[in-house]
Amino acid sequence: MSGVRPPALQDRVALVVGGASGIGASIARAFVSEGAVVVVADRDADAVSMASNDMAAAGSATMDVRDFDSVQAAVSGVMARYGQIDVLVNSAGILTESPLVEMSPQQWQETIDVDLTGVFLCCRAVVPHMVARQSGRVINIASQLGIKGGRGLTHYSAAKAGVIGLTKALALEVAEHNVLVNAIAPGPIETPLVAGISEDWKVAKRAELPLGRFGTPDEVAPTAVLLASDPGGNLFVGQTLGPNSGDVMP
Repeated sequence: MSGVRPPALQDRVALVVGGASGIGASIARAFVSEGAVVVVADRDADAVSMASNDMAAAGSATMDVRDFDSVQAAVSGVMARYGQIDVLVNSAGILTESPLVEMSPQQWQETIDVDLTGVFLCCRAVVPHMVARQSGRVINIASQLGIKGGRGLTHYSAAKAGVIGLTKALALEVAEHNVLVNAIAPGPIETPLVAGISEDWKVAKRAELPLGRFGTPDEVAPTAVLLASDPGGNLFVGQTLGPNSGDVMP
């Protein structure tokens, strides 16, 4: 029909890691609405199955991003069923709050394991398939705190800064194979992740924002659609896009 825009991601196979809730779930729903074949992955089998059914995704996978065998098994399952992964979204993450001088090594390591090493492991499992096909998009969810830091969040800020650095380096390695790697660094978003942070922190943070409010997951998801789409995302290589309520202005 004349004047009707075709779905931006029609028939593209997308693996959304951390897609059972928050930003990941909104991205998965947006991808479904744009015609993608979406597999939602998360570590809680019941939650990911429920989320997948709720958003009419093609399927779900259980994955612990801290465990390479778990990641590989999930990716192998997707490849066996669909034969390809066109888009990988790395959105799994945890967020806790502690001053560095009170932070246990265990708390530090848990955040690094999930928020940074998990991105590496998922990229390590998926990107070789993209390189072999000479096509793919990787979208890593970072944070504006990886750019500017945050009080009580040294572990999280360090992990997200690592995600931004990983994104740039990997983009340089694989762009010649038509695999485009980019990051999204949202500001504070109203998600279950942020709900666990102290109210004092949230009040102070809102006061810093030019918009004066946190964003919503549905306000971040269109950025992922852009990066995953053709021709919209075709010239983004190693970029970090910032839907952050004005918190960071690079």
